[in-house]
Amino acid sequence: MKPAPWQETTTLGELPGLAAGRWGGRKALQFKGEWETFAELSARSDRLARGLIAAGVEPGDRVGVWLNNCPEWIHSLFAIARIGAIQVPINTRLRTADAAYVIGQAECSTLITHDTCGPIDYWAMVREMVPDHERGADGMITAKAFPHLQRIIIKTAGDDGKTAMGTANWRNLGKEPETGLDAELAARAAAVQPQDPAFIMYTSGTTGFPKGVVRSHGFLRNQTDRVRILGTTERDVMYNYLPLFHIFGYLDGPMLSMATGNRQILSETFDPEACLDAIEAEGVTQISGFETHMQALMEAQERQPRDISSLRTGVFGAGTNSAVPVFRKALQVMAPLRPVTAYGMTEIGGNACLSFLDSTDEQIYQSSGRPCDGFDFRVIDPASGRDQPCDTPGEIILKTYNMMLGYYKKPEETVQAYNAEGWFLTGDMGYLRADGYLRFLGRYKDMLKIGGENVDPMEVEAYLQGHPDVAQAAVIGHPDERLTEVAVAFVAPRPGRTPSEADILAYCRGRIASFKIPRHVLFIPRLPMTSTGKIRKVDLRRKAQETLALTAGKAAGS
Repeated sequence: MKPAPWQETTTLGELPGLAAGRWGGRKALQFKGEWETFAELSARSDRLARGLIAAGVEPGDRVGVWLNNCPEWIHSLFAIARIGAIQVPINTRLRTADAAYVIGQAECSTLITHDTCGPIDYWAMVREMVPDHERGADGMITAKAFPHLQRIIIKTAGDDGKTAMGTANWRNLGKEPETGLDAELAARAAAVQPQDPAFIMYTSGTTGFPKGVVRSHGFLRNQTDRVRILGTTERDVMYNYLPLFHIFGYLDGPMLSMATGNRQILSETFDPEACLDAIEAEGVTQISGFETHMQALMEAQERQPRDISSLRTGVFGAGTNSAVPVFRKALQVMAPLRPVTAYGMTEIGGNACLSFLDSTDEQIYQSSGRPCDGFDFRVIDPASGRDQPCDTPGEIILKTYNMMLGYYKKPEETVQAYNAEGWFLTGDMGYLRADGYLRFLGRYKDMLKIGGENVDPMEVEAYLQGHPDVAQAAVIGHPDERLTEVAVAFVAPRPGRTPSEADILAYCRGRIASFKIPRHVLFIPRLPMTSTGKIRKVDLRRKAQETLALTAGKAAGS
């Protein structure tokens, strides 16, 4: 396949214009029944870009986008890139403590968010996070807690009343400024280079706090493999329920559509029934996701079969022991869907490994694909650093052209992410097979994987220890049929304090993301420690299994 122009030297902001030039009148994006063409998407992105310039957003500014899946999210992605600013996607499941950390650590000059979306009041959370902001004569705000924050832009379906409280309304950005800004926009776009930062995505790490992964426009080159292996063309229809603030949804949604001209049906959230209905009604050919998505789709299809004969392929994370039976069954239940299994992470890109449409069934459900072009993988014994033989688990490490620029404002963590020879340390456990495929088995470092979300237990532990009744806290993962695993918190109370599970959970709700909130809270006098002062989480996992099994047994017998 001859690479398309965008795959080597093009920047993100140029993609809508290139797509409009090739497929201008074709349908590009559907959301809640409304369509826009490639030409309309390009025009709206440019209009928003001019609006951001008029609002004062400068090249290099970090722009936080705290929006649920919607067309405006995609318009903002390309508009921000086009003017040389840097997008900071913010997980919409975060709550005040988490979101405030991201906005502050990324030094965002601008925050774009909802007033309300469904049951969530984002405007109320903004007022809680930024209670002291004032609007100056120049229209910029000042906020003691966020010295870099200059403007808050609210996407609202209501009136403009909120603009009086130090915010601007999203709709005003879409209006053409009185003076033309075409020349300024063209100059800004021409100045952006592929090696410049394009976005900062926050992902949990081993330090106890999220790290901002800085990616350049050059990451687009990696999409070559995705397009080639999936065989996606303008005839395909992609149903995207993955959140756009994740690298997975970011790539499989707007990036893939701009590259190939395929239609994208964007969903605000994942609903397996709605997805299957759309497959039948719209002739959807591609879906992607995690093990939990596939499990829910199969269950829904078995409850009420739909005509899914249009389904062709899609990218799915696989390889773990829990994923094997899911994808083995999916090859029958979801036929003719032929999943392409993958391995990736924000630091290295969404697809460092991919299987093929003609891979065997066993290679699909037992592996995470083969390394893509430009990715050199090794699996080592983490204790000795020596390479492991085929089929022997160890830590996955790699080198690639597609590496992140670094962790934003975290030079020590960036250096620690590599070994002395420059190999990136993933912290993941897996092995290389004799056929060249990689199998990802899980997280070496105590990272939890809850329904497709990475959760750093140290981050949750640090938050729990802010509770006045908590002396120590430790969080471990516990197996769960639906979510792969859930968090269990062990809490050692302060002397004389007797917090309940309800107290601890109430302290979390509305303040940290729902997927980070422990499913169970178990109280112990003190945490088990090693001789070097580290928590013995192996003991806690054993205790959780015993305690929760006993609790489940009592519940079943009652």
